[in-house]
Amino acid sequence: MRLLLVFSCLFSFFISPLSASAPSGSGYKIEVEIQHYDGDSLFLGYYFGKAQYLKDTAVISKGKFVFQGDEKLAPGVYLLVIPPDNKFIHVLISDDEQKFSVSVDLDKIVSTAKFKGSDENEIYYAYLHELEQRRPIADSLKKQMKLDSLHAEEYKVKLDKIDADVVKVQDDVRAKHPNSITSMLIWSNREIEIPKFEGLAEDEKKQKQYEFYKAHFFDHFDLKDPRAMRSGIIQQKIDYYLQKLTYQVPDSQIVEMDYLLNSMLTNKEAFQYYLVYFLNEVVKSKRMGMDAAYVHLVDTYYAKGLADWIDKEQLDKLLAQAEVLRPILIGKIAPELTLYKESGEPINLHSIKADYTVLFFWDPECGHCKKSIPFIIDFYNEYKSKGVEVIAVCTKTGNDVSSCWNAVKERGMDIWINTCDQYMQSHYKTIYDVKTTPQIYILDKNKKILVKKISGEDLKPVMDEIFKSEEMKEKNQ
Repeated sequence: MRLLLVFSCLFSFFISPLSASAPSGSGYKIEVEIQHYDGDSLFLGYYFGKAQYLKDTAVISKGKFVFQGDEKLAPGVYLLVIPPDNKFIHVLISDDEQKFSVSVDLDKIVSTAKFKGSDENEIYYAYLHELEQRRPIADSLKKQMKLDSLHAEEYKVKLDKIDADVVKVQDDVRAKHPNSITSMLIWSNREIEIPKFEGLAEDEKKQKQYEFYKAHFFDHFDLKDPRAMRSGIIQQKIDYYLQKLTYQVPDSQIVEMDYLLNSMLTNKEAFQYYLVYFLNEVVKSKRMGMDAAYVHLVDTYYAKGLADWIDKEQLDKLLAQAEVLRPILIGKIAPELTLYKESGEPINLHSIKADYTVLFFWDPECGHCKKSIPFIIDFYNEYKSKGVEVIAVCTKTGNDVSSCWNAVKERGMDIWINTCDQYMQSHYKTIYDVKTTPQIYILDKNKKILVKKISGEDLKPVMDEIFKSEEMKEKNQ
């Protein structure tokens, strides 16, 4: 059913301050009268990306709330937020309608809302009124269909008729007011029509439909539109695209983040917001290898001066972190390390002859390390005959290294190569970005990084997948 937009006229609201630039101009003035509301304060909020934010506050005077400012508001969907439970009423603000008045009864918002000086809101509420008239009928038919399954098809026909009527209303609005915010909202919520791809096998048909849907997902939503950031829709569109329609692997995510950011280049506010958002998301991500996305975003946008809002100190930090991560991305040859056994004998990482090398950074006082070690011991006992070697690096330094060797013996870790770097001559903590322990890398025979930063519990299933992948490669050669 297409009866509903993503909005509800009454809904819980979370308020958080945001400093956002607004276009210059002669300012804004919004006068509000609300029947059946006896409070003395009203807030003006707005959608921005993934949340709603507070813009202005008005105190009642002579029966009216007046929001007023010297700078024009950025166009989009705004909210008259009603304390104390933060319910809200939508108002639309276009670039050329910044001064208007509204009168509304809080008990019957859609049917009573009256605007002066705002064609945008008259269009919007006329459309909502059309939906409101049909909603009770649709709800009643749905209830009857659940109770009377024998006549379900009859109810479905009636519901489809209402659905078709709504689509006609939407198309009429779009035809009469193609550049209105209401038209943008309607079109953004219209589902993409997917071809049936008849005549294909079922699996091939589903693949074709998926590819078509993804390729056309943003046909109805213009990321370049400056109203997009305050639409209340953009975040769910982007999240769905990246989380549901895009493979959850770094290479695929990078390609689609580039596609989205390039689509926003002329919409600077959206570009800035989502470049920062994507960078933060990849930093927080638990998915393996997403540091490659971090390096890509820094190299492609920040290093090339496209993030012109960032100060030099912050930029230098981002660039420095990208340089730390670059040599240890999956697919890179692991940087060489010279480490030391208990006897003081040096050993080079690249000198270890093994089909696979597990590089394990740990600390005797680390609780997660203590939990992981038994799993790594079981793993090593099972896989050492299959060409796997473990080199453990205790991260204690100075006089504390004695605790390394005591823990090695106490925990049964003396079955593999144990090392440390008492005086940090190798700088491995910087080179391998070892900020916390445990840290586990799996390297191939050429010391190329295959897997990184997994738990000890995951070593067995991950190594099994590596073996399967190698077997498949051999079969296909």
